[in-house]
Amino acid sequence: MSSYETLNTPQQEAVLHTEGPLLILAGAGSGKTRVLTHRIAWMIESGINPYNILAITFTNKAADEMRQRVDRIVGMGSEAVWVSTFHSACVRILRRHIDYIGYDNHFAIYDTDDQKTVIKEVCRRLYIDTKLFKEKALMSDISHFKDQLLTPDDVETSAFDHNERKIAAVYREYQSQLRKNNALDFDDLIMKTVELFEKHPQVLDYYQERFRYIMVDEYQDTNFAQFRLVSLLSGKYRNLCVVGDDDQSIYSFRGADVRNILEFENVFPDARVIRLEQNYRSTKNILEAANNVIANNTERKEKRLWTENEEGEKIHFRQFATGFEEAEYVVGEIDHLHRAAGRDYRDFAILYRTNAQSRIFEEKLLMAGIPYKLVGGINFYSRKEIKDLLAYLRTIDNARDDVSVRRILNVPRRGIGDTTQARIQEYAGEMDMSFFDALRVAEEIPAVKRSLSKIDSFVTFIMALRTKAEILTVRELLQDVIDSTGYALELEKENTEESKARLENIDELITKVQVYQDQMKEQGQKATLSGFLEEVALVADIDTVDAESDYILLMTLHSAKGLEFPHVFITGMEDGIFPGGNPLFRSDEDNSLQEERRLMYVGLTRGMKNVTLTCARQRMLRGEVKFHNVSMFVREIPRELVDLGYTVQEKKPDRDKLLQGDNTYSKMKAAFLSKPFMQQEQPRPAVPVKNASALEYSVGDTVRHVKFGVGIVTEIREGGRDYEVTVNFDRFGVKKMFAGFAKLKKI
Repeated sequence: MSSYETLNTPQQEAVLHTEGPLLILAGAGSGKTRVLTHRIAWMIESGINPYNILAITFTNKAADEMRQRVDRIVGMGSEAVWVSTFHSACVRILRRHIDYIGYDNHFAIYDTDDQKTVIKEVCRRLYIDTKLFKEKALMSDISHFKDQLLTPDDVETSAFDHNERKIAAVYREYQSQLRKNNALDFDDLIMKTVELFEKHPQVLDYYQERFRYIMVDEYQDTNFAQFRLVSLLSGKYRNLCVVGDDDQSIYSFRGADVRNILEFENVFPDARVIRLEQNYRSTKNILEAANNVIANNTERKEKRLWTENEEGEKIHFRQFATGFEEAEYVVGEIDHLHRAAGRDYRDFAILYRTNAQSRIFEEKLLMAGIPYKLVGGINFYSRKEIKDLLAYLRTIDNARDDVSVRRILNVPRRGIGDTTQARIQEYAGEMDMSFFDALRVAEEIPAVKRSLSKIDSFVTFIMALRTKAEILTVRELLQDVIDSTGYALELEKENTEESKARLENIDELITKVQVYQDQMKEQGQKATLSGFLEEVALVADIDTVDAESDYILLMTLHSAKGLEFPHVFITGMEDGIFPGGNPLFRSDEDNSLQEERRLMYVGLTRGMKNVTLTCARQRMLRGEVKFHNVSMFVREIPRELVDLGYTVQEKKPDRDKLLQGDNTYSKMKAAFLSKPFMQQEQPRPAVPVKNASALEYSVGDTVRHVKFGVGIVTEIREGGRDYEVTVNFDRFGVKKMFAGFAKLKKI
């Protein structure tokens, strides 16, 4: 039997359809990676040149898995296929062609910390109060602009008030600083590639010819910039295959637009649509629960997962008095299954809605001596010692990177004070040069005479390292930096637990460099400093998870997407936490509620054997005790699929005492069961309905919303409680809302 015959019928159809646009709606656990890899193999076997195939996904982990599978199936020739993340593909293109749009090809890639440093400097220059305009909020605004391919000119033109003009000014100066530093942030990698293609058709034509067959995984997670990039690349031959699941679109806060997949057939009217609905991961009960939850969403493509797997255990539900009892139960249950049933720790995942919920689970796991890994904590590459050493390497590679140069100027301490640095920075600005170039001509800056010898020593040191970089390997260069700066020696002298941990991190960085060099050698490529820095810059939190290590994973539901575990605990299942917001003001058509429900669907479908949902009647939030009802998502699961279980540490009470009803367990159980499990929500307060004549706007009018800004009314419908107004906002896209709450003002 060939490997193609092991595929089910829809999978085979998806593999064999190679010409023209194709939408594969792949439900959770339906084998989409298997389909993609077999599709690549089939194309090569059919005579398509592997050089002409591009496969794009979102994480390095997914790209590596796809690459390995393609290599196993295809063998010789598979190395010519580009299997890459969006950002990695764009970096490869920009390294070769970014000089067409005015950048040097040795550009730096800024992470979040670097961006924040630049934003702080920009705000200082523009006299902007960071108490009113938070750095994180400004970074989020700029990221949103780039997701929408909006330039500073675009943002400035559409600015409505003083605050929006301030944000536009920050954006303009931020981009100016990045260009001066010959640096790009993550969003720039996509935006600048689109700019390159749009301004230089000959470059676009080269890549359209190169990539005649394009596949995009997790298409529901793409934003407008990524949609535009894919549209440009596939515009000539139209052999575009996108794979995704609108029911798993959970990243709108990052700019993802579910309309890209929902409206794919509008963009490509001749597209073929294939649904993969057979699940190979979960039990029947888990899938039935997930199907019933997601069916409550209105904005989705119809599909229903099914499986030939066993019926399996019911969904376990446990409610506790407090968050502490909840954490004790979860950790105790894992410890019990590990000891009594021989389960590996890596079989378990503890999921929650927000990172803040992890603390209490970490404490309980530490007390129990159970190994765990927190996904979304401090990234390895964000630790001070790693950032310092990488800043040296980045300065060697690109001395125009002001952020890196300023970071290491006094690491180790060289006695170059803040005042001196400020004067050098001021001079660099006046002369329109980089900070490092200003250091090189420091003798021309009158106010820094006292520090001149120290500055000259630093410049000479960096220039010597740049010369060595031409002959040393990346590992040898890193070791030279560590030795010549005395960085490790200083930590050894401290001789504290913290300094020892930091030395271990440095050793791990050296290991990482060696692994990179070995990988490049295996691929027959040269290991370069730029290549290593590029790989480090594109690492995501989830890429650091080792499937072979035996530890429990703690992560948000967002981070868990794409993973699977035999045992899953979804915690904090309370209205106000998951979903968030006030239950009284929810609408079934609300976009944010629909996305929260998709997040619940993702959480449920991570489970292979069993899923446990937990909640607490009260928990401490932001220093205050809060009381919550059971999450509406729990109540959307049919009662017959749920095992209510016990509410006190799985210690089954004495049957006679339970029947007497005189113990705590009985009272808690009775209080919970007094409300039907599938209980309907209490009627919400009626919202006064406005008459059409009372609305001051109509379809086609321009209106303003206090949060979403300016938009155009595209539809007004009479609902049961109020008029439902659909508005296409300039910055936030299409939103549906009730007129009574929206309080839209006609402009």
